[in-house]
Amino acid sequence: MDQVLIEALEVDTVIGVYDWERSITQRLSLDLCLATDIRAAAERDDLSLTLDYDAISRRIGRFANEHDFALVETFAERLAAMLSEEFTIAWLRLTIRKPGAVANARAVGVMIERGSRPEMT
Repeated sequence: MDQVLIEALEVDTVIGVYDWERSITQRLSLDLCLATDIRAAAERDDLSLTLDYDAISRRIGRFANEHDFALVETFAERLAAMLSEEFTIAWLRLTIRKPGAVANARAVGVMIERGSRPEMT
């Protein structure tokens, strides 16, 4: 199975467990790996036959603006579910980094995989 990549997508959202975090927006950095079969799109040179990474990126931005969560874990789970449903994605890997959240660490975050990873054909 082929994969569409979106790397280092930055979104601003309200995220965090501390009171001071609830009153500001913070930047998250996302990496996505989305399973799809690109052969038909490549054969016909047709965007409508593959995952549109621009549309997905814009939808992620809207999701970040519309929601606020205490945990990065919750953001990841809800985002993965929304993407899987709205874009008909059978399998995805999502990494979310929260830069500057812990002293002496560039970033902290989570990496999740959801769905069934398709077999290579």
